[in-house]
Amino acid sequence: MNFTFANPWLLLLLALVPPLIWWRQRHRWAAALRFSAVAPLLQFSPSPWLQLRRGLVVLRGVALACLVIAFARPQKPLAEEKAVTEGIDIVLCLDVSGSMLAEDFEKDGRRRNRVDTVKEVVRDFIVKRANDRLAMIAFAGRPYTVCPLTLDHEWLIEGLDRVRVGLIEDGTAIGSALGSSVNRLRDIKAKSRVVVLLTDGCNNAGRLSPDVAADAARALGIKVYTIGVGTGGIAPMPVVDPAGRTLGYRMMQADLDEPLLKRMAEKTHGQFFRAADTRQLQQIYETIDKLEKRKIEAPSYRQMNELFPWFAWPGLALLLVEVGLGQTRLRKLP
Repeated sequence: MNFTFANPWLLLLLALVPPLIWWRQRHRWAAALRFSAVAPLLQFSPSPWLQLRRGLVVLRGVALACLVIAFARPQKPLAEEKAVTEGIDIVLCLDVSGSMLAEDFEKDGRRRNRVDTVKEVVRDFIVKRANDRLAMIAFAGRPYTVCPLTLDHEWLIEGLDRVRVGLIEDGTAIGSALGSSVNRLRDIKAKSRVVVLLTDGCNNAGRLSPDVAADAARALGIKVYTIGVGTGGIAPMPVVDPAGRTLGYRMMQADLDEPLLKRMAEKTHGQFFRAADTRQLQQIYETIDKLEKRKIEAPSYRQMNELFPWFAWPGLALLLVEVGLGQTRLRKLP
């Protein structure tokens, strides 16, 4: 039978059972009644009950052995399952510059801004990558870390919920953002390392050139997917008063630098995607989710059948029988 023990060290107690039996056997003939002469008693043959009493110590030994095995928790695997992990580290790099407030996306017939739409789609992407370590970097005039690489995706989603426009100075530092993302993955020994960079503008801030950052990613074997969001031409930008109320809209000219994003993706053997509406954005993250999967199968026993009752119940039963007979029909008179 192919089985294991949850507490194998307890099996060492089995070594104590034979000495206990020997010790009981040695002291079983202690006199209960004293006679001046035993010759008259030798004419009587031993009673069958006496023979049974001599076996009580063996009964107790078997009972103790069964209980020791039960405490060691023998287990038998019901089936061998394959544990599948992706083995991929991904940095989600999100643009939170002022232009991400443009309301050129829709959901359920209602106008929505870019940043809220992106956060919702990214949240779904995070949920699907249960076996991968994910990190998040947001950027405007400079990048900042929302969450380092982690498997705690609930914490990552909490960080995503806190992301909003206006936390740092405005601008679009694409090069610096990619550089920070690459730095997060530089010393990581994962099967695959990926940056998913999303923006709606052109590089106009930061100290690092996007091309230099892409070259660094390529040198380190990090793949970069770039996503350009927003409709072409002009987009409605809300005009907000100091109290946060929307007074109206002004039209903003789109300045997405598609050639730059394509070049960055090509240098690192990634892909460039264009998202002009909510459905396209969802499809892009679904495509990246399918592209970036590296299955690693490792055998592991997940479902175990506990066998301890097969030893515990007989052990208890034998112990009760031994104690019961020893105190009743096979009782030794003092």
